[in-house]
Amino acid sequence: MSNYFSGKKVLLTGASGFIGRHAIPFLIDMGYEVHAVSHAKEPVFARKENLFWHRCDLLNPLEQKQLFAKIKPTHLLHFAWYAVPGKYWMSIENFRWVQASLEVMANFVEHGGRRAVIAGTSAEYDWSYGYCSEKVTPLRPSTLYGTCKNSLHEMTRQFANQIGLSYAWGRVFFVYGPYEYPEKLVASIICSLLKNQVAHCLHGNLIRDFLHVQDVASAFVSLLESGVTGPVNIASGNPITLKDVVNTIADKLNKRELVRFGDNPSSINEPKLLVADVERLTGEVGWMPSYDLDQGLERTIDWWKKHKER
Repeated sequence: MSNYFSGKKVLLTGASGFIGRHAIPFLIDMGYEVHAVSHAKEPVFARKENLFWHRCDLLNPLEQKQLFAKIKPTHLLHFAWYAVPGKYWMSIENFRWVQASLEVMANFVEHGGRRAVIAGTSAEYDWSYGYCSEKVTPLRPSTLYGTCKNSLHEMTRQFANQIGLSYAWGRVFFVYGPYEYPEKLVASIICSLLKNQVAHCLHGNLIRDFLHVQDVASAFVSLLESGVTGPVNIASGNPITLKDVVNTIADKLNKRELVRFGDNPSSINEPKLLVADVERLTGEVGWMPSYDLDQGLERTIDWWKKHKER
């Protein structure tokens, strides 16, 4: 991996989070001086050239303003948000993160920022359509989380167009991989089976679009590097049933007898089908994934085997 500095300076929010932490190596490899922001103390990461950690509460306007004044980034990759499983869909914290994110954009522009990429969500779409295209599918979120993300995008779009800022909005679908919350589907199945416990699953016939977290991070960095603007789906574009995902994990661990389908009810008005159109990501951005689902699950299982005491 090359460690050169091209004069590009990126502020990475949510840098110790699920996706953000995986973006760091890709950013360094693309020649960025990476300024990684974490609310907690500096996480345990291998020291890398051109990587600098900053402790900052982005919800504190003064701390945030001081951070941007100090760094003066040329690029912004904004992942930070409230994401506690089971709570973030309807949490009032979503309001606070809309406000903080608007301040992030204002501070970024004030100090000479040139290109911003922000993480959105598939929850912005009208899920009843099932197949989600940036150009066609209506935006009609059914949760507070989706509504706040969608509202932030609308304000960001208008702001960027008005001042001539280059921006893109990456709509994330279903992510799995190392450092995922243990309560999420893939992680919960792996953790249960590694402990020889019964793995209780949602209805197996739901069809979703999964992408390994390292590919998600890579896609965001590619989007940051590109000149593509507006919304871009960050997903595989490959539909697969939850039953197939779960059974693949179980077969890799030789524990299919421990899997139970249909024990947990679906929630948040779960649609039967939720899959992304990835034409913009693959065609316009020119990005392709490194892992198919089988490879990604294999790597994820290996990671959890090493961290099963977590």
